[in-house]
This record gives sequence, structure tokens and C-alpha cells, in this order.
Amino acid sequence: MERLTPAEIAGGAVGLIVGLLIAFLIKGIAFELISDFGRAGTYIAIVLYLIVAIFAAYLGARIGAKIRIVPLPRSVGGAVGGGSPKVVDTSTIVDGRIVEIVESGFLEGELIVPRFVLRELQAISDSVDPLKRTRGRRGFDVLSRLQELSAVEISERDFSDMAPGNVDARLVRLAQELGAKLVTNDYNLNRVAHVEGVAVLNVNELANAVKPVVLPGEELHVAVIREGKEFHQGVGYLEDGTMIVVEHGRRLIGVETDVIVTSVLQTVAGRMIFARPKREGVAS
Repeated sequence: MERLTPAEIAGGAVGLIVGLLIAFLIKGIAFELISDFGRAGTYIAIVLYLIVAIFAAYLGARIGAKIRIVPLPRSVGGAVGGGSPKVVDTSTIVDGRIVEIVESGFLEGELIVPRFVLRELQAISDSVDPLKRTRGRRGFDVLSRLQELSAVEISERDFSDMAPGNVDARLVRLAQELGAKLVTNDYNLNRVAHVEGVAVLNVNELANAVKPVVLPGEELHVAVIREGKEFHQGVGYLEDGTMIVVEHGRRLIGVETDVIVTSVLQTVAGRMIFARPKREGVAS
């Protein structure tokens, strides 16, 4: 059985009270209609009372489930800080960079990990693929670290009325119910959440935003480590993982050299820098 949200509990309580009031107000009319039934009429009245009260409570709970409750900011002296709650998906946990973000203080508020995300993470950990299995187990290590750094709640909401395996839709619905932001690295989930009006925190976008700006004409020092797609190209990487494609750099593989930036390409996957050797004669 799913755990009810605060909105559903509040809605059900209000609905029950309203239902009892309605039953009380119509009891006079009801008793007149069933007075001819004697003792049986009393039982009928009790049953009607219960039906009206239960229906009103159910209706109140359903209405409450549709209402988005935005949590009030917590006081500065609270345990979690003033941030809004964040629903964390599997891709973010497996990625692991969220630990450094929480440690740096850029991400505040309660972190909510749904039970169905834990099941997905467990399935990855049990995979026959060694790489997936390693990533899944690392995800549980990341969760343990997050529990040490921040308040992490395991949400029992499972949304059994939704199609099995539809984790993305469940994440969006949970974020809507809690008035929470969604933390994800998944491009498709990011788009769906935006369409549904859910605020998204994308770790990849944050990583790209804090990378130093590189402009054409700037000089960089890079180690060319492998060949590129084109015949004369060499490839190297900056410390932050940004790929640098060095034109005429194929013969520089295994060498650290100075390059001049010629252009910068920004894609959904990240940033790519194109450059040429500062000393053209080296590549000849």
C-alpha cells in the first residue's frame, strides 16, 4: 500500500469533515423518508451516513493529490538549509558528481530518492555487464556519501496506477506533487520535465557553465594523446575533460605542446575546442 502524501491526508480529513456535516444537515430529510421502516430505517440512516462520509473523504483525498503544495523555506538554523526539496534520478546518482556539488554548498535542501529509483539502481548493480554492475554499485556508494552530507529521504510513492517501468513519468509526477525540483543528467527526462512545468537541475549544464571561457586566438598547453577522426588531426584534453582537436597534430601524439584556439563548438554533449599548433613547423 502506498504512503499517502500530506496533500492527500489533508484533503481526506477535510473531505471527511465536510461529509459528516452534509450528512448531519440532511438527516432530517432522510429520517422523514425512512421513518416508515422502523428499526431498519435506523440502520439505513447509519449506512447513508457512512457512505456520504467515506465518499467525501475519498473525493477530498483525490482533490488533495492534484494540489501542488510548495514547501515553506526552512529557517537558517534548520538541519537542511533554505533550499527547496530535490528529487534525484538514477543518472545523477550513478554519475556521482552530485556529491561534490553538495559538498561545495551549491545544492541546498532535502534530497528525495524514490523507492523505484533504488530498484532501478539495484537492477543495474545486478547486471551481467561488468561495467553496468560497477556503475550500479558505485551509485550506492554515492547514496551513502550523500546521506552523510545531507538529509536524504527515501520516498515510498510508487504510482502503481502508472505503466510499469515508466520511471521518468513517475519522477516528474513525484516532483509535481512535492513542488520539488528534479535533478537529472538525462536529456529526454530534462525535456519532458520542462514540458510538464517541473524545474530541472542538470549536472552537465552546471559543469559546462562553470568551465573557463576559451576564445579563438587564446593559447593553451595540451598533451596530444591520440589521433583524431581526420587524417592529420590529433586529440588532447584539458583538465576539466574538454576535448581539444589539434589540426595537423597527428605527428604530435605523445608530445605536450602549445596550441592556438581557432574555434569553439558547444553541443548538448559538451564543449569541443579546435586548435592548431603554435609552432606550425613542428607538425610538418
